[in-house]
Amino acid sequence: MHDLPSSAKRRTLLKASAAAALSASVPLSAQAPWPSRSVRFVVPFAPGGTSEIVARIVAAELSKQLGQTVYVENKPGGAGVVAMQEVAKSAPDGHTIILGHVGTLAVNPYMLANQPYDVNKDFIPVTLLAKVPNLFVIHPDVPAKNFREFVDYVKKNPGKSNYGSAGNASAGHLAMEYLKLVTGMDMQHIAYKGTGPQLTDLLAGRTQAASAGLPALSAHIKSGKLRAIAVGTLQRIPSLPDVPTVAEMGYKDFETSQWYGILAPAGTPAAIVKRLQEESFKALKSTSVTERFATDSAIGGGGPSTEFASFIAREQKIWSDIVKRAHISAD
Repeated sequence: MHDLPSSAKRRTLLKASAAAALSASVPLSAQAPWPSRSVRFVVPFAPGGTSEIVARIVAAELSKQLGQTVYVENKPGGAGVVAMQEVAKSAPDGHTIILGHVGTLAVNPYMLANQPYDVNKDFIPVTLLAKVPNLFVIHPDVPAKNFREFVDYVKKNPGKSNYGSAGNASAGHLAMEYLKLVTGMDMQHIAYKGTGPQLTDLLAGRTQAASAGLPALSAHIKSGKLRAIAVGTLQRIPSLPDVPTVAEMGYKDFETSQWYGILAPAGTPAAIVKRLQEESFKALKSTSVTERFATDSAIGGGGPSTEFASFIAREQKIWSDIVKRAHISAD
């Protein structure tokens, strides 16, 4: 093959540049349909908790709507840092997303000295999926029949009771530390690798208390294996109308809930973010999701990216103060 004359080379390069520029200006839908393959939905916690339940039910609906499988991958470790770091480095093409939550987005930035990413710069908030009430439960062997009796018991026996959580910066860890802060209780924290493992020890009586979402606790409360003593919402929840709120017990304005939303790596095209938000909103309105959320007293989201970003900013303000006052650490 003979080399092209320099003028011909220049014309070829100009044509290639023009083609590239034209491609960049073509709308996303005309370039490459999304999703073009399976979508990986990373959950930064072990199986068995509320986070996985929310992710799987939404992923199932998204799979139907998008015509591509949206599969949930549990990737626990490091208070969610392991999964967040990996997704932050993933290709920003909408085929890898992550479940964001109060711990990874609103607490870790203030609890952890060094994070290998910036939650506000390395991710795009897509949409809030759900807010789930935090429940406070105790093992039936604890000599307390209600919230006030439990607080009195712990105060009379400081440092002798243990509570478990799904891990450092998990929603349960944060809720219990917040409760300790306002009540003055002295309890020891035991961090597990997920809600499932921590419930095993609580049900066996090896720990005395915990806080988690209703989806993970409901069956155990109904069977009498755990005693629900309070909810973290400002109003009582329909599924447990006889369980009081912490605020009712004299701790005004106490409120803590678990919340979950979708995040994408920074740089993900706006058109993909918008489509994912719209499809998520549609999924949240499906019968299977609304019925499950009603059972769990969960409140569905689905709003635009900007709304979720504002929500995260408000939560960061609240929890940065609680982390400081309660001396919450990663230890």
